[in-house]
Amino acid sequence: MSDFLVIVALAALGAALAGLLAAPAVRALRRRSVALSLFAVAALAVAAMAAGTVAVAQAMFLSGHDLGVVMAVVAVSGVVSLAAALLFGRRIAAGSRELARSARTVGSEGGFVAPAEPPTAELAALSQALEETSGRLAEARERERALDASRRELIAGISHDLRTPLAGLRAMAEALEDGVAEDTARYHARMRVEVDRLAAMVDDLFELSRIQAGALALTLSRVSVYDLVDEALAGAGPLARASGVRLVAGGVVQLPVHVDAQQITRVLGNLLVNAIRATPADGTVAVSARQEQGRVVLAVEDGCGGIPPEDLGRVFDTGWRGGAARTPRADGESGAGLGLAIVRGIVEAHEGRTTVRNAGAGCRFEVELPTVGPPPATDAPALQPAG
Repeated sequence: MSDFLVIVALAALGAALAGLLAAPAVRALRRRSVALSLFAVAALAVAAMAAGTVAVAQAMFLSGHDLGVVMAVVAVSGVVSLAAALLFGRRIAAGSRELARSARTVGSEGGFVAPAEPPTAELAALSQALEETSGRLAEARERERALDASRRELIAGISHDLRTPLAGLRAMAEALEDGVAEDTARYHARMRVEVDRLAAMVDDLFELSRIQAGALALTLSRVSVYDLVDEALAGAGPLARASGVRLVAGGVVQLPVHVDAQQITRVLGNLLVNAIRATPADGTVAVSARQEQGRVVLAVEDGCGGIPPEDLGRVFDTGWRGGAARTPRADGESGAGLGLAIVRGIVEAHEGRTTVRNAGAGCRFEVELPTVGPPPATDAPALQPAG
């Protein structure tokens, strides 16, 4: 047992000596090619094995012939090991260079093209990660382009919408200043209407900026869907009567939701105002609420005649307005393309979802909100049409 321990100690001493001599070379190879590093590691292993073998052979007093045989075996094994390390290292280096060339395409228009066969599992995982990153960058680029297009459209629309009332206000102010206005009270009333329109646009822009900046503060409370719909119908009733449009409550469940009542009322109000303005006189706008798979679905259906299928995906984009919406109304009212964007932002802040589809003679806008429990035990009276 003692002889065996001596042999082990001598082999360890020889290997340690070889390692100490190779330490400067290992430090010099930092940030060098992986092929050269692998070759150096294999060379160190061969040198350590040879040094240990020589030390043990000398201690065992082997004959010159036997020592030559042992060293020949060590030399052949070392050559084979070094050759294998060199070939494998060159293969890894080539795969790394190919992956580096492919990595330069991340974020480009053509997208990342992964190497065909990465030589190691680590390079394959890195290639997969770069491919996923490239996909996310492409999606972000498309979103940025869409946002930029909607931003340009919004600026153009807002500029037009602001220019029209401002021009009217200037003309009426000049008429009043020159004393050529025959009915000053009428001019003052009309100026007040135009100022209210401008204030509403500014309020919408401010609200949308808060939503897009993630600064929309919600005051959540437990409220009934019935109360939300009732309040929204009451608010939209005067506009519906003035436009000759009938508001109909097409079935409203009395379910509780945990929401900001003021913001959700604004959501319903925006949907109702858009529906009323898009529906011709003698048309009908229906509001309903139902429970579906643990969520409350609020729906507003109008008689606008439908939206072209290619535009359905853009309805909630900032600044988007359909062809009919771009035509000024007889009452001078026109939207700035912010109402539905605000609707989507508020609903998503509540962890809900907004959708739109063509249905019947018009469109059906739906808002999904999570419920917070079973319906109340008391029965509420049926909602009455508000217009």
